[in-house]
Amino acid sequence: MREVLYLEEIEQAEALLKPQRVEVLRQLAEPRTCSEIAERLGQTPQRVYYHVKRLVEAGLVDLVSERKVRGIHEGIYQAGARSYWLSPRLVGRIGLRKARDELSLGYLLDLMEEVQSDIAALDRSAPELPSVGLSGEIHVRPERRQEFLDDLQTMLRELFTRYGGAEGDAFKLAVACYPKAADDSPANHPETNTPPPPASPTSPASPTGPPAAAPSPPTDRPDADSSAAIDQSDPASTAAIDQPDLASTAPTDRPGPDAAPPRSRQRRR
Repeated sequence: MREVLYLEEIEQAEALLKPQRVEVLRQLAEPRTCSEIAERLGQTPQRVYYHVKRLVEAGLVDLVSERKVRGIHEGIYQAGARSYWLSPRLVGRIGLRKARDELSLGYLLDLMEEVQSDIAALDRSAPELPSVGLSGEIHVRPERRQEFLDDLQTMLRELFTRYGGAEGDAFKLAVACYPKAADDSPANHPETNTPPPPASPTSPASPTGPPAAAPSPPTDRPDADSSAAIDQSDPASTAAIDQPDLASTAPTDRPGPDAAPPRSRQRRR
């Protein structure tokens, strides 16, 4: 069994990317028959055999041996690799390829695709595959990015000059640097942990108490307290309040001294 199988054909991807077929492939991490897989997955052997046959045709599963059970030859199958990588070339590049700067994200994606393809093509049966992978995190201020880039290029030039001869085994060196994705942990978001500002000293309300109620607008209707004060007053004041002023309520139909006299009616004879 190989470590990695690099899928570069659409037919291979089509044969693999089926939910039930992926489950069958996972069961083939160890050599098994279709009947054994069917018992594990709760399916019929005929249905499992259909999926296994398609995987074998695509080169994703190998027939490792056969056995005869009750006069019937039964195949024993195993997955062709422990990992399956889908090549970006399955879809291809959408649109025209544009010239990219070495600092652009597009160039970095192309570089990662090349590294993935090269690793998948390595012969895992070789006695040794010397390789190294390093990863770390750095912090660079915006004004020092160019300084960091200059230091990195200087170091790489020294390595290429020192080990760039024709003697010895050939190795490929790839360097990648990209922004780290923001973490959603509360430690990286101090604004969410900031306590609320203290209450203003001139505020009449307490920080923890209810807000002060706004005064109600005045009305012409007396309240209960004022009505009680009037009812408990002496009879004289009550009479003065209850009896209207005669002068103010007298009818005003009588004319004044300056008014013109009424016009008399003449009776026709």
